[in-house]
Amino acid sequence: MNLAVNARDAMPHGGTLTVTLANVLLEEEYTRRHVGVRPGRYIELSVQDTGCGMDAETQARMFDPFFTTKEQGKGTGLGLSTVYGIIKEHDGHVAVESVVGTGTVIRIYLPRVEEVIEENGRASAEHKRNDAGAILLVEDDKQLRSLVAQLLRSEGYEVLEAENGNQALSLSERQVTPIQLLVTDIVMPGMSGTVLAEKLLASGNCRAVLYMSGYTGGATAHRDALPTDAAILMKPFSPEQLLDRVRGSLDALRSNTAAGKVAPHRTEGK
Repeated sequence: MNLAVNARDAMPHGGTLTVTLANVLLEEEYTRRHVGVRPGRYIELSVQDTGCGMDAETQARMFDPFFTTKEQGKGTGLGLSTVYGIIKEHDGHVAVESVVGTGTVIRIYLPRVEEVIEENGRASAEHKRNDAGAILLVEDDKQLRSLVAQLLRSEGYEVLEAENGNQALSLSERQVTPIQLLVTDIVMPGMSGTVLAEKLLASGNCRAVLYMSGYTGGATAHRDALPTDAAILMKPFSPEQLLDRVRGSLDALRSNTAAGKVAPHRTEGK
């Protein structure tokens, strides 16, 4: 879907989007020219457009987190980074061909699975692990919030989404499943992430907090109100960094619970 949306945006005056699937064999000659690719049988998913194309500099950076060629407010630069992370997580490979003024073709290669796969695989294990609680994600940037939520759900987490503090408080009051972790931006219109965290922790509707913060003066001022051991994920971050910090926060919560400790937090201004 992400590749299709990018292809559409590359053809503002119309064009042709072609999506194909094929069984392919990547032989050693190909893998010698592409570092990290193993020879074998793959499924090739090809997404091709007849749009504006990309120059060499753009192609070199297109999978970097937060890199985008779209105007401000139109893209976060996390979409292709997430695509790349998913492909690599499944031992896949991605190849890009693009010519300025002609179009782009992106080929995704995912290894074929020949044997029968058990239903109770990794995803099921993740779901079982997270049956006891949910993650409340609070981010006022709609695109960023959607991408982060999608990434967390792909790992088996139950995710609640809110665009501001008041909406998050309302969700927490109606939520039946316990909220294990609040993942919130620090600087948001209206209620800040630090104030939101204080309210949720005090109400008992949340047990741990992971803050997201950018490199802005406003964010720096709010960060000064946090305890030194507060969990903060700095923007820009990669999908892998996000998942590592979420897992780390949940693991720390379990350890503290087992030891009878309360997750540390300090109210703003104290």
